[in-house]
Amino acid sequence: MTGTPYAEVIGDPIAHSKSPLIHKFWLEKLGIEADYRRTRVTAGELAAFIAGRRSDPAWRGCNVTMPLKQTILAQIDEVDGRGAEIGAVNAIHLHDRRLVGTNTDVLGILDVLPAEHVAPGAKLEVCIIGAGGAARAVLAACRERPVPLVLFNVRDPDKAWPLLHEWRFGGSVGTVDNEHNLTTANIVVNASPLGMRGQAPMPEAVLRAIETAAPSLVVFDMVYDPHETDLLAAARRSGHRTVDGLALLIAQARHAFSLFYGVPPPPGCDGELRELLTR
Repeated sequence: MTGTPYAEVIGDPIAHSKSPLIHKFWLEKLGIEADYRRTRVTAGELAAFIAGRRSDPAWRGCNVTMPLKQTILAQIDEVDGRGAEIGAVNAIHLHDRRLVGTNTDVLGILDVLPAEHVAPGAKLEVCIIGAGGAARAVLAACRERPVPLVLFNVRDPDKAWPLLHEWRFGGSVGTVDNEHNLTTANIVVNASPLGMRGQAPMPEAVLRAIETAAPSLVVFDMVYDPHETDLLAAARRSGHRTVDGLALLIAQARHAFSLFYGVPPPPGCDGELRELLTR
């Protein structure tokens, strides 16, 4: 007997994670007898944690959140191309008894920002707010699209310029509220904590710039708590197309679910799932 199969999400802190709601919702819909948990794991506990999970026949893998997305690399056997490119993974699963790391955020971004979000024939230009790990996932998605020009709006330009050079994108770097970048891009992506519950708000100058941008602009906020951020509200007031962080959360979880349980999530129930997540 191996016990009930399970996967989990690990990180520190972890109590806020909505991943268990998502995966358990899908498991129930499919009638699969399995579980999905949240487990607090600190960086100092990570090696012992992974060693223990390797010997658990019921374990199917885990999602990985902050601050473990990079430190987990030393504890696994293999990293796929996207994870290696970004230098961070957010999901690990078992394959031929080997622990394989991947980054489902990239696939999620590609899912929620399909090409038809941008006007036909338009040259893709993406403005990214932030230059941390989430921004690297956006860059990976931009490379696969492909996007020729990336504009960074950041608090610390010294973090953004190296990313442009490393990823070999044309583009520029400005302050967080750089109006030119915000209004000339086709897509604006908030890949920073700005606007997240408990974090600094999105600057008013950014919101004003979004409101004056061309109607064809697409605004994507990776923040999902709150699901209706000030940035998205400003975009909607001006009639821009928007993509919220819940869409990404569900999209990246969809890929992880298939890795953990060997089947895709059930189709046609995203509306019900979103309602559950926003209660």
